[in-house]
Amino acid sequence: MARYNPAMTAPAPETHPTPPPGRRERKKQATREALLDAAFRLFGEKGYEATTVEEIADAVDVSARTFFRYFASKEDVALTTQEEQFYAMLEAFSARPAEESVLTAMRSAGTLMVKAMEADGGADRPLSRFDCLMRLTEESPSLRAGSMERTRRKNDEMTRAVAERMGADPETDLRPRMFAAMASTAFMIAADAYRTGVGGFGSFSEILDAAFEVLDKGFGDR
Repeated sequence: MARYNPAMTAPAPETHPTPPPGRRERKKQATREALLDAAFRLFGEKGYEATTVEEIADAVDVSARTFFRYFASKEDVALTTQEEQFYAMLEAFSARPAEESVLTAMRSAGTLMVKAMEADGGADRPLSRFDCLMRLTEESPSLRAGSMERTRRKNDEMTRAVAERMGADPETDLRPRMFAAMASTAFMIAADAYRTGVGGFGSFSEILDAAFEVLDKGFGDR
């Protein structure tokens, strides 16, 4: 006689759609975006070093104490958009089907993340922040050092995620780190091409997909 297994008769757990954010959460998100907009406007006008947390808070009519509820520091507000985009891509990459190749998973995760960004108001705002950030890191040694340290940590995290998908040891196998570096380069080149209009593509997601297509097919000998 077959042994009774509760899992065979237990009903599947109910799934419920995530409820939309409430009024309080929407207000918090609006304040956070306003602080980001004010910070990058002031960074563009005055430079990173000359801008203070108090000025950013004043521009949104909140206190410095309120600012620190959203961001740990001035460096944090400058670098957080880039961080959020990376972690959205990393989460999407880790969720891709195991049978996909590393490049296919990166390509799918990256383009889906960017398409979601485009559907949520377009890529121009985050890319304009990215453009401003690139200029700021050239001008500010302290911000450049902070950005480089965060980039190193992000590359390490992507390397570990790639290694896990490949079943490889990143300490002895160069491929995970090389794949992580290629993904980072593809994003940077696509962002620059979108801002400058290179290639005549219509959207950031199309350019990013084309960049991964180059990686997938190889560069050839010319």
